[in-house]
Amino acid sequence: MRIVRVAAGTDIYIARLDASGDTVVPVYAETQGPGRDGLREALAAGVIDGPAVADERPLADVRLLAPVINPQKVLAIGLNYAKHAREGGIEPPKSPVSFVKTNNSIVGPDDEIRYSKDDSTQVDYEVELAVVMGRTARRVSTADALDYVLGYTVCNDVSARDAQFGDGQWVRSKSFDTFCPLGPSIVTTDEIPDPQTLGLRCRVNGTTLQDSNTADMIFGCAEIISFLSRAMTLEPGDVIATGTPEGVGFARKPPVWLLDGDVVECEVDGIGVLGNQVVVD
Repeated sequence: MRIVRVAAGTDIYIARLDASGDTVVPVYAETQGPGRDGLREALAAGVIDGPAVADERPLADVRLLAPVINPQKVLAIGLNYAKHAREGGIEPPKSPVSFVKTNNSIVGPDDEIRYSKDDSTQVDYEVELAVVMGRTARRVSTADALDYVLGYTVCNDVSARDAQFGDGQWVRSKSFDTFCPLGPSIVTTDEIPDPQTLGLRCRVNGTTLQDSNTADMIFGCAEIISFLSRAMTLEPGDVIATGTPEGVGFARKPPVWLLDGDVVECEVDGIGVLGNQVVVD
């Protein structure tokens, strides 16, 4: 199943795509407000597989939004591909390196990645597979971890490298407004039974700069979920970005930074392409 969040006129719905992938079936009408999240509420109501609550319509007639907009947590894993760690001059870690991205950074497909050159001049791309939790998970084993997953989506872990390297920790540099594009859909685990077999790549202005496979992760999705759940309760709708492969901009010679007008496309096999244009104020 493919779960999407869409705008149809002034209405926003959690929806699923039909078998053709061309028709949107709205299953939950989202109510806007502080702390509200349509996906979380739809999961709690158990309506993802339920009947339509509004007219079905062609996918081409709606606007795709970030599939989750206000999760309780956006967690991320750094240095989870050995070649990426080494291109940054760091030995691969012995256990997952985790950090958070704040909700203000979330945007959806075709939204702008926006920043000011007064705040950063070294903005970088990072294609990642993101896990979306479907059930509450606390101290789960690696063997059972994937049973708690709703599905998978694409994340661009946009990063202000000058802030990242200057701050000594990563939260601010990874949490600028618009620095967490997500989408285009959540593909459920029945369609992706093994998340460690997926090709992923990033293109900037049509040029492929990252091209790898989730098989190259140091810590697989199940290990990551188990590791995090031993410290914090993972809730339905939580997002976990699982790390980026080699080919990021800061490690290139000369470095490649995202500039005004650039178009970034992050792609994960079986999920789709997440495209965003860069706007520099």
